Amino acid sequence: MQIKLQHKSSEIGTQRGGYMQVSVIMPVYNGARYIKQAIDSVLMQEVDVEVLVVDDQSTDNLPEVMAEYENDERVRWIQNEVNLGVAKSRNHGVTLAKGEYIAFLDADDWWAPGKLKAQLSMMEAQGAVLSGTARELMSPAGESTGRMIPVKERITLKELLTHNSISCSSVVVKRDVMLKYPMTHDDSHEDYITWIQILKEHDWALGIDEPYLKYRLSEGSKSRNKFKSAWMTYKVYRYSGYGVFTSLRHWITYAYNGFKKYYM
Repeated sequence: MQIKLQHKSSEIGTQRGGYMQVSVIMPVYNGARYIKQAIDSVLMQEVDVEVLVVDDQSTDNLPEVMAEYENDERVRWIQNEVNLGVAKSRNHGVTLAKGEYIAFLDADDWWAPGKLKAQLSMMEAQGAVLSGTARELMSPAGESTGRMIPVKERITLKELLTHNSISCSSVVVKRDVMLKYPMTHDDSHEDYITWIQILKEHDWALGIDEPYLKYRLSEGSKSRNKFKSAWMTYKVYRYSGYGVFTSLRHWITYAYNGFKKYYM
């Protein structure tokens, strides 16, 4: 697969031997309307970052938005020469990243100040390879709905199989772990599959119960169609190596927890 690198960043030294501390992977397809808010929320974080905007053949005015960052060495604009989908676009970003840690952020979401600093501090203190945070649900216009989705301090594989409490746009993960477990299966919840595979090896993930992630409810997202999302979740279990009956058992619990999260 080929990519075209529009803008390269120079090496910026940190206390970690000349590497970026966190590389933020931001896949985008026709997301010019919101992406500036996402990028700016990363650049205000209190740690060393680079932003890799992986443009998956956008046809909107994204070049105009990205031109605002052409002199910012922290921002890299990567253009896929063919449409790859979100999973492969994220994987490309990971392979090009310089950071010891990877963070993911969708182009229509954004972060509150202090997010990365809080996660890195707790991950290094507790030896975690993967972490996520709570999220505040925002309207398509970017206004708070008043709903918060909490997260437990420790997320085990057993728990994860019944409820995906790790929101992709909140994740910080060690880069070497992501290289081992790249995202696959765009026809399913590709991030959920990866978290399951990681916890099969590393037992638990760290959760920070602060709504550092501002999660925009978009009508175009895969998870908004509940029937489609339910089928995709069943496929997650099958792609993760579980049999039909085990997958159905996990799915029933997942569906019940999802109903409670949004409607109870």
